[in-house]
Amino acid sequence: MRQDALPFLKSIFQLPSFGTGVLSVWHRNFTYFKYTVWVSVMWLVIEPLLYLFAFGYGLGQYVNPVSGQNYVEFFFPGLMVGSAMLVCFFEGTYGCFTKLVKQGTFKTILQTPIIAEEIAVGEIFWATSKGMVSGFIIGGVGVIQGYFTMTEVVALLGVVLLVCFMTSSIAVFLTTIAKNYDWFMFAQTGFFMPMYLFSGTYFPLESMPYQMQQIVWCLPLTHAVSAMRSILAGNISELFLINMGIIVVLCFFSFNMSVARFRKRIVV
Repeated sequence: MRQDALPFLKSIFQLPSFGTGVLSVWHRNFTYFKYTVWVSVMWLVIEPLLYLFAFGYGLGQYVNPVSGQNYVEFFFPGLMVGSAMLVCFFEGTYGCFTKLVKQGTFKTILQTPIIAEEIAVGEIFWATSKGMVSGFIIGGVGVIQGYFTMTEVVALLGVVLLVCFMTSSIAVFLTTIAKNYDWFMFAQTGFFMPMYLFSGTYFPLESMPYQMQQIVWCLPLTHAVSAMRSILAGNISELFLINMGIIVVLCFFSFNMSVARFRKRIVV
């Protein structure tokens, strides 16, 4: 094993050090976002709502009740967390890669007192924030339509926050190893989209072959969707605790690995 790999492996198991520079990086992204807010609304809000109307209200009219719920109620939690996850993925990959390689934004920021770890954490927090906007708005639609109470939405958003943080961390890590934009297509079509489709979002896991179910339970989003449905059912069981425990552990390791790899990429 190369000696320079040992510090990286060690850093995966400990939280990185960072300071208030994280807020400066986040605020820089927010300032730019204000100039493109209407374009972003198309992705953050309108597209998930189109899925809701097409699959929930359209297809749902022809689907029998699932687990004692009408199809819209069954489909809603998966849409909420899945859409937020995809927003985080695209912001943490394409958006971050543009600043890293095309615009040279991070090299410019390094000329200030802000350190590499703070840039990485700021980017992760920013991607998480955009995902939460999507989740919050979809949850708000659920409240207006009478599918959730405000208390339930707050609880659901806690799960969405963890998934957004985990996904943003993974996305920033992918940015640090990518050679070009095409690299993200492998992660998008080979992992994130299949996870979005087969994690119990559109149909119950029990409808799949047993071997497929075992594979699907290895996907993080499956545990998030399961946890959200447990919250809505008021069933805080051992399965719920396992679901949440797995997500928290993945958040810890993906965050540490992402920050460590980011520093290695931009600090020469």
